[in-house]
Amino acid sequence: MTQAEFILSAVSERDFPREELPEIVFAGRSNVGKSSLINRLVGNKKLARTSSTPGRTQSINFYRINNSVFFVDLPGFGYTKAGKSAAAQWKKLIERYYQVRRTIAITVQLVDSRMGPTAMDLQLAEWLDALEIPRLVVMTKSDKLSNNQKVTQLRVISEWRKNQDVVMSSAETGAGCREIWNRITAAAEAFKTLEGSVG
Repeated sequence: MTQAEFILSAVSERDFPREELPEIVFAGRSNVGKSSLINRLVGNKKLARTSSTPGRTQSINFYRINNSVFFVDLPGFGYTKAGKSAAAQWKKLIERYYQVRRTIAITVQLVDSRMGPTAMDLQLAEWLDALEIPRLVVMTKSDKLSNNQKVTQLRVISEWRKNQDVVMSSAETGAGCREIWNRITAAAEAFKTLEGSVG
């Protein structure tokens, strides 16, 4: 059983939680399925609000999971009906989040399996690599693909992310969720071990 609760929505740095738990960050383009995947992982369809409207998440949302980690749902980048000025503001907030948070254990970068990595996905990947934060690439909405399409898309993404694990997932069927849990649990434990040795 997974215990999950919404903690807060941060619209500025001063809103970030002071509780220093390892943070599992979900990042990706607008409408890629971050909130849906979070809901599937914790077994609660209503925890994170989902919408078919791109750019619906307009703040950084924090969820406490099993009293041991935070799941952090970032605003999606790219197209949004909120307008360019709002998108620029969210981008600034996300950049500040990565600058000041010392509790990030891993970033789960979500990529739409039907489209493969876009230019914006590649840009985000390069930026995260430069920050040297552990990262897991998750291909979402895999239930929309045939088996042959899955093989093709996995080949494409694997060539892009050489020597890095890629998980094909679906918030609808639960495919890939066990693998994702294994990776984020390992990342959280590694973070705690590192913090303990530093402290």
